[in-house]
Amino acid sequence: ADLDIDDDAEDLLMEVEKSLKKRRKGAAVRLELAASSSRMIRDFLRDELQLEERDIYSIPGPLDCKVFFSFVGIDGSDDLRYPPVTPQPSSELAAIDAPDFWSAIAERDIMVHHPYETFETVEHFIQLAATDPHVLAIKQTLYRVSSKSPIIAALAQAAENGKQVTVLMEVKARFDEENNIHMARKLEKAGCHVIYGIMGLKTHSKITLVVRREEDGIRRYVHLATGNYNGKTARIYTDVGILTANTLIGVDASAFFNLLSGYSDPPQWNKLAVAPLNLRETIYQEIDQEIAQAKAGKKAVIVAKMNSLLDKYVIAKLYEASAAGVKIRLIVRGICVIRPGLPGISANIEIPSIVGRVREHSRLFYFYNGGKEDVFISSADWMPRNLNERVELMTPVEFPPHKERIKRILKVYFDDNVKAYAMNSDGSYRYLADERKGKPVNAQDTCQREAERLASERKKAARQFRNVVLRPRPAEEDK
Repeated sequence: ADLDIDDDAEDLLMEVEKSLKKRRKGAAVRLELAASSSRMIRDFLRDELQLEERDIYSIPGPLDCKVFFSFVGIDGSDDLRYPPVTPQPSSELAAIDAPDFWSAIAERDIMVHHPYETFETVEHFIQLAATDPHVLAIKQTLYRVSSKSPIIAALAQAAENGKQVTVLMEVKARFDEENNIHMARKLEKAGCHVIYGIMGLKTHSKITLVVRREEDGIRRYVHLATGNYNGKTARIYTDVGILTANTLIGVDASAFFNLLSGYSDPPQWNKLAVAPLNLRETIYQEIDQEIAQAKAGKKAVIVAKMNSLLDKYVIAKLYEASAAGVKIRLIVRGICVIRPGLPGISANIEIPSIVGRVREHSRLFYFYNGGKEDVFISSADWMPRNLNERVELMTPVEFPPHKERIKRILKVYFDDNVKAYAMNSDGSYRYLADERKGKPVNAQDTCQREAERLASERKKAARQFRNVVLRPRPAEEDK
């Protein structure tokens, strides 16, 4: 899977393409065999592939489970499927009475929660920027994009419309290298300035900057997110994004793209934490502040949701915090090497994992901070590769309704007793549904119903507005 890429190569694109060809002929590192395979076949493949016995895995079932995706489209057996759901329009955007999209974002930050709210809101933001005559520049990082991405089409159109378009296309995104190279060439052909990454680092951040000329001067609009700019995965991954016209975030976004393109040295950041520059240190500061509160006998709480938790230095900090009395709740979907519930070490740590209909992908972080409540969204998990070897962003959430909304999202995950597994102190997991006593709570279903409820309320309010304001007046009122 890993490519042997020389970051010092004169042409990174050619170097990646060369490595892709080698991948097809690379040495075998693992052999999976059906349990029913004969000893003769096993020995033959082991010898031909030059593997040892420890590299062979006997699988008691089908080898390529991806084939089951094709079953989903077969007619019939609807009782075996999840009931169909539809991503809803952004409830926050619909609630703002503004003349246009730009005015709505300028009025207040807008948060979208995928896949419960449609990713089309983000695509519309970029498509609108591509055609708006007042937009001067669009800058964006892309890690994984779908092969028929409307975002790529919009960026190409923006360049053709004479706008300055800068795209950092990460061509080292594992298994998406070929698609990303194709997309990069398409953007270059349209006139976009394409950067292929930073030497020695992968760019995993999710950020878009739109620079627009308005009556009162230049205004920056920024989208920051936990997930990729991929409309396909946005329907099956949970992610959070924020659209903002915050001046300081806009300044940071400009500085960030100048840094990526080599036009400046790292600045003093106003709002954003950036890996590998200061994101790790920001995490330490937030944990240390909770430790200090706990040692002073005050309330101290850390709540974090991520894909994986693997960084030994962050884990050491969390153990220190737990021992000091900080209450720590971690929602970790995948790899997790911290151990909860160890007396004197991690007695204050609990770790559920949600495995449900959609893939938990959002990275959300909450620190009580003496009641001030620091809330962040991030592209980074707490792993060495994210904090040391990738360009990542962590963004503070300062708009009070968004703070409350993320707190509600985190709470419903901890209330889940349908799809949740809790880690034991020995690293094993127990299925919480087996221990359920109260009513069942499915976090993902709850989020979907909430999005549908808000969308329904908006539609109802719009109908009432049309009936009251737009209906013809009776004749006697005209008099």
